Amino acid sequence: MSHKPYNSRKILTMVIAIAIIILVANMCNHRSEERAGSGKSTANVNATTVPWDYKVESVKVGDLIGGDMTLSPDNELLPNDGNYATGDTIWALKYMTADMVIKDGKRNDVHLSPWKAIKTYPSKQAAEKELKNVKLSLKAEVELIGVYKTEYQGKYRQFAVMTLPSGHTIKQPINQERYSNMKNKKKVAVLLEEVHDMNNYDQAMAKFRGWAD
Repeated sequence: MSHKPYNSRKILTMVIAIAIIILVANMCNHRSEERAGSGKSTANVNATTVPWDYKVESVKVGDLIGGDMTLSPDNELLPNDGNYATGDTIWALKYMTADMVIKDGKRNDVHLSPWKAIKTYPSKQAAEKELKNVKLSLKAEVELIGVYKTEYQGKYRQFAVMTLPSGHTIKQPINQERYSNMKNKKKVAVLLEEVHDMNNYDQAMAKFRGWAD
């Protein structure tokens, strides 16, 4: 009987020790996760998917599957809204998206998707009319971040860095004359191709297509 209080105290001490070990292990694991999470955030990577391009392409209707149809040569599946028959030659509007990865607010990495058919038309004219609504050519003034010059083995190269309306920066080679003309400018006139998302027209991607002067 005299050993029971001692045994009870011994068991209680062991239980408390195990509980402390578990608590400390959980705290260490939580801190490790916090450090891992903070490490990811310091990379400051921002990725956005944007519309990149459209094209019109001739396709042939393949198999009819319920209310859908396959399109050759890529065997894509789309709704058969035009009641087409197997073997019909029609026109498809195809699109491509881009994942724009901006690292530390400076570097633009672009990852392009494969072409994908989004809509079909009975004639090339109808498809090209739709194309003109989502892929526009225009002239605009954009912000000129600056110009700079590099030298290698006695040869010089000049560049202009600009911010386009969709918010990303681009670099373009320029000749010496343009470099001299642009040195003190804050804005420059350019030709742009503006590609809109068909399902969300307000989302657009602007691409440089030349100088407007």
